[in-house]
Amino acid sequence: MATLSAYSPPWPNANPNGNLLSPEDAAEGLESVSQSQSYDSLSSIMPQDHLTDQLTPVNPTPSYSAPVSVSVSSPPESTSAPATVSLLHVSFNQDFGCFAAATDHGFRIYNCDPFREIFRRDFDRGGGGIGVVEMLFRCNILALVGGGSDPQYPPNKVMIWDDHQSRCIGELSFRSEVRSVKLRRDRIIVVLEQKIFVYNFADLKLLHQIETIANPKGLCAVSQGAGSLVLVCPGLQKGQVRVEHYASKRTKFIMAHDSRIACFALTQDGQLLATASTKGTLVRIFNTADGTLLQEVRRGADRAEIYSLAFSSTAQWLAVSSDKGTVHVFSLKINPGSPVTDKSRNTPDHNAAVTSPSSSLSFFKGVLPKYFSSEWSVAQFRLVEGSQYVVAFGHQKSTVVILGLDGSFYRCQFDPVNGGEMTQLEYHNFLKPEATF
Repeated sequence: MATLSAYSPPWPNANPNGNLLSPEDAAEGLESVSQSQSYDSLSSIMPQDHLTDQLTPVNPTPSYSAPVSVSVSSPPESTSAPATVSLLHVSFNQDFGCFAAATDHGFRIYNCDPFREIFRRDFDRGGGGIGVVEMLFRCNILALVGGGSDPQYPPNKVMIWDDHQSRCIGELSFRSEVRSVKLRRDRIIVVLEQKIFVYNFADLKLLHQIETIANPKGLCAVSQGAGSLVLVCPGLQKGQVRVEHYASKRTKFIMAHDSRIACFALTQDGQLLATASTKGTLVRIFNTADGTLLQEVRRGADRAEIYSLAFSSTAQWLAVSSDKGTVHVFSLKINPGSPVTDKSRNTPDHNAAVTSPSSSLSFFKGVLPKYFSSEWSVAQFRLVEGSQYVVAFGHQKSTVVILGLDGSFYRCQFDPVNGGEMTQLEYHNFLKPEATF
């Protein structure tokens, strides 16, 4: 699941009033759990798949550690909305049909196709800054983390927000800042700088802890297929990723790159993993079961910061966004059981040879064979440079959706046969609804 931030076993029954951690962790004081007194456990409000229109504004009755005032508004008008809004974080939901925007005054939820704002929550007191907002498909439960210069909540806490009640109904506290949060219907995954915690959703029971290398971006990906949980995170070495297969209780380490990991993405079923390093020239696709390299594609020759990677629902296509201002779509000719072969590495890509500028040949002296045999993107879309973008595949055939931290929303279509430049279908600035083309 793509996100972007401005910051560059049987389980026991729930015990709402007790410490849900193991005695060792409780003594260590790594983090704590608290829940609203109005629930025996979170299982009573376990998320169900609702339609987006069921996320309707209700009269706010916020209740947690400190009083807060919430302005609830229906789109597109909000008389209580602040005059200027800064975007702190954007992320797609698990099926890429919606996205959430965290601002310095609250958060907003949007539908992708058709594009429209579903609702917004603006906090009138206590700062209002939200650094992370994570949706759970299209249900009423969200995870919030405070952020910005005046955060609504401490940045070391994950607040579980029930939008049907417009209040927080649980929280997870940590010793250090929360970098990201990932949700499944059965799990909550919290990512810190060098540690990841996996919780059971129904009772907030801590199930697993993972040590990682320094992970300031909060890199983590989880599968969304029912019955099989695959979690991917950075390992303990530079360029290494760790794959946790919880169903089979196996851990796999993959040395994906020589440089540090900058970005990765999982297919919905957790079978395929795409990775990019801080170098940003190559993207590699692996079989998560055995770590086999299946395919390698080239974004470009010069260094780039990769902002997001996304598989299509059929794993036939892979989209990449970077600081170069271009979104690339690659064709994936693989299946999880087909490793990359020497032939595929050495077969020249004639399209790549045509598009490679001859004036750069001297720069590639000594690496020309591998460079020209690289697999290049089949489709591209040029964006305004200077902003950060995340990309996902749309629900309509051969479409991509692009979100920018400047508030931009693009929906584009690519030609799966001939490739080339994508066609822009629509543009909106979701912070300024009147900016539509």
